[in-house]
Amino acid sequence: MKPTKITERTYELTVNESPDATVNMALIRGKLHNFLIDTGVGANSPLPLLEIIKDCQKPLIVINTHGDWDHVYGNCAFENGVIVAHSLARKKIDEGWEDAAKWVLEKGCITDGEVRKVLPNVTFEDVMHFPEDGLTLFHTPFHTECCVSIYDRVDKILHIGDNFGFEDGKAYPWGKEVDAFHKVVNAYKQYDFGTCLSGHSKPQTHGVIEMLENSLEPWQEYWRKNSEAN
Repeated sequence: MKPTKITERTYELTVNESPDATVNMALIRGKLHNFLIDTGVGANSPLPLLEIIKDCQKPLIVINTHGDWDHVYGNCAFENGVIVAHSLARKKIDEGWEDAAKWVLEKGCITDGEVRKVLPNVTFEDVMHFPEDGLTLFHTPFHTECCVSIYDRVDKILHIGDNFGFEDGKAYPWGKEVDAFHKVVNAYKQYDFGTCLSGHSKPQTHGVIEMLENSLEPWQEYWRKNSEAN
């Protein structure tokens, strides 16, 4: 697949992670740095995005939004570079690597190119700023405890990773805790964004806030029935 140009400095790339599922990555061409958000399902996944900046001399910073396999399997292509993530993401990747590899094999998931464990080498806890590039990384635990989101104040884009998915005008929370749901949605409300990019859905508008609030009741009902069934 070819990258989609979202703005003059932001591109999104979608790759297959299974016969019926895809995962997104993004490239931001900042003032001082270029940023790659997630690395996909192997070392070949981000190549079309890297082609865009092949003649650029600015340093590349890789950001892992969380530690799930389909967002970090391409880390090995950047072993000698800077890979940023929450400290819990580094732990999740390190301690869960073998189990994740077994799961990928059992489920018949797609990998692309070399796959080797390479951990984030720069971690943070709450917030990390790249002021000259207009980016703020902030901890938003919901889908996993290690999730981070990225706000781009230049393009007014909010990157939310796998915390929520969107389809046919509806939001789908990909976490279980109600308190965490409220905290994350309230955090997103603090940012002036016009576009929302996520790990597995098409680009959305600021209308995702209303979609998220409308998803709370049916989501709670789903988990209630799921708990009762178990």
